[in-house]
Amino acid sequence: MNMPMEGYDRTESTAFGSPSQTDTSATISLGRHQWLVLAAAMLGWMFDGLEMGLFPIVARPALQDLLGITDDGLIGQWNSYLVALFLAGAACGGLLFGWLGDRVGRVRTMALSILAYSFFTGCCYFATAPWQLGVFRFFAALGMGGEWALGVALVMECWPDRLRPILAGVIGAAGNMGYLVISILAMCVQVTPQSWRWTMLACSSPALLAFLIIIFIPESKRWQESVKQSAARPILEIFTTRLLWPTLLAILFASIPLIATWGGVSGFLPLWADQLAGEQNPYAKAIVQFWVSVGAIIGCMVGPLLGGAIGRRPAYFSLCLASLIVCSFLFRGLDEYNTLFLVIATLAGGTTASFYGWLPLYLPELFPTRVRATGQGLSFNFGRIFAMIGVLGTGQLMQYFEGNYARACATITLVYVFGMLFIWLAPETKGKPLPE
Repeated sequence: MNMPMEGYDRTESTAFGSPSQTDTSATISLGRHQWLVLAAAMLGWMFDGLEMGLFPIVARPALQDLLGITDDGLIGQWNSYLVALFLAGAACGGLLFGWLGDRVGRVRTMALSILAYSFFTGCCYFATAPWQLGVFRFFAALGMGGEWALGVALVMECWPDRLRPILAGVIGAAGNMGYLVISILAMCVQVTPQSWRWTMLACSSPALLAFLIIIFIPESKRWQESVKQSAARPILEIFTTRLLWPTLLAILFASIPLIATWGGVSGFLPLWADQLAGEQNPYAKAIVQFWVSVGAIIGCMVGPLLGGAIGRRPAYFSLCLASLIVCSFLFRGLDEYNTLFLVIATLAGGTTASFYGWLPLYLPELFPTRVRATGQGLSFNFGRIFAMIGVLGTGQLMQYFEGNYARACATITLVYVFGMLFIWLAPETKGKPLPE
């Protein structure tokens, strides 16, 4: 099924980019510049993950407060609307901030994206209706969607190519470290219909990081050299040149894990655990998210390392297969909150999150420097549009299955089958330098 892709012959050209040249990044000596860039990207993505992990913890008590009800069928449906708005905002943010990153620079734009998601998360404190909560989450998501693409582009352009697999894993793990931190906080302090607002307000603190980035982080020299050679027209280029095909593939490969994650493990598993545990264990959702995050951190390291070892395509196929098996057992084989539930939830976190280490490895390899932030940002975050459809589908399935989270999530996670099939249409980029 593999389709030969123009631009992937090392002797002729680098991936969809300019004619081949010596991989100058291979001779980069590591110093203060690289470590500062990595630290900024990791912290930005960690706080990004913290903000994303916050809402599954807060959603049920917040909706109980705002709606004045306890019906999980309606709460699940409203949660799907809010998650969908978040995903739509992240998709728009990936395009907006990715475009800005290619036009005006990675560093300033990354700082702006962090400031955006911090400010609007704090604004959720003032929501008095579910739709207002959705609006604030949409605008916060603009920044979250933009930060991922900018941080990945900055790191991959400043560090040697040979370290890409481990760097991709570190970046992906940093996001899930944020999930871990918020779950630990939720285990220490119970999030209730009375306290959820203060939780949202406290999570606006990453705004301080934006100012530190502006002061201390140097701009990507690779980007600076690229824009000197030609003016960046990133949106036009990725949709009207030979970059169109890799862009469409990248959207597809990001969409599949995003649909399954947000429509299943990340979006609804904590709510299901809360339902199963009942009032006698109000910390169940936080405990589940803690163990899912532990698994996710490990998975984010395994995904890109597997891609570096056996190739990008076989790795993606293997991750889809493993995720499908684990999610099927979780959602079809378990029906009570116990130790086995937590063990399988940890495995599910590892398999389903492994893609978020694989994607930072693979997506930058598809786009030249002048359009990299836009290309990978649009691809990853446009996948969230399809994930939004998946989340809305889970919400409708919740109504159809009369509030049964497991049956709804089991249906959505079948999407991994498509990933196992379509990955063989993609080019293999293992062992090739980033395209200039």
